[in-house]
Amino acid sequence: MSRLLEGQVAIITGSGRGIGAATARLLAAHGAAVVVTDIDPTPAEDMAAAIVAAGGRAVAVPGDVTAADFAPRLVATAVSDLGGLDILVNNAGYTWDGVIHKMTDDQWEAMLAVHLTAPFRLIRAASEHFRETARHEMAATGAARARKIVNISSTTGTRGNAGQVNYAAGKAGIIGVTKTLAKEWGQFNVQVNAVAFGLIETRLTQAKEAGETLQRGERDITLGIPTTLREMAKLMIPLGRPGTPDEAAGPILFFASPLSNYVSGQVLEVTGGL
Repeated sequence: MSRLLEGQVAIITGSGRGIGAATARLLAAHGAAVVVTDIDPTPAEDMAAAIVAAGGRAVAVPGDVTAADFAPRLVATAVSDLGGLDILVNNAGYTWDGVIHKMTDDQWEAMLAVHLTAPFRLIRAASEHFRETARHEMAATGAARARKIVNISSTTGTRGNAGQVNYAAGKAGIIGVTKTLAKEWGQFNVQVNAVAFGLIETRLTQAKEAGETLQRGERDITLGIPTTLREMAKLMIPLGRPGTPDEAAGPILFFASPLSNYVSGQVLEVTGGL
């Protein structure tokens, strides 16, 4: 197998489980050294250990992406422990659903914090490294190496979805960030794109009746989708099934790799044909 990312360093948020974990494995298999991060230490540490056991390079940095000091720590770890930074994948997130007339301020602000503010802070923390490294490369050789930012959105952000106005706002907002940053950082040879997923099999899309509980502060949030709605959603997919995390990781690899060096400011919907 051709290793598309040999010698590069990637940060992937939310990479202890689901789409993020599949992406960490795939990028590592293609030669990238990976900063694995998850709010829960054990999944992050287990994923980093698995990558190392398979012959790759990885370091785990557990923590909450919504914490104000977390993004600079991630970038500093990538540079100090792995030697640089070439790829950012803003994947971490969860859902906290409700119709708008019953939605609390906490629900609204939590979704903007994790899906919009956290990626903004990580990109801002990486900006000096991305821009200054590119300037040095341009001065030395006349051209900067391609670097990548992949933001994870959703069809809820591109199309809307009843009961998810907060999630839709965050996922639509990150598309605006993507398109704007593609214009700002094109001069530094940074390609910025987004992947908008439909129904992918993760703990966020499992049957809610058997779903996990996520603790945020003093609140317990039940993850998942009500069984009736989940079955209806599956019936609408032309391919007849949800996608897998491994299938979701493929488009992220495309945007992280040299195959997309002239693709920037784009949003790719991954929906099974929906």
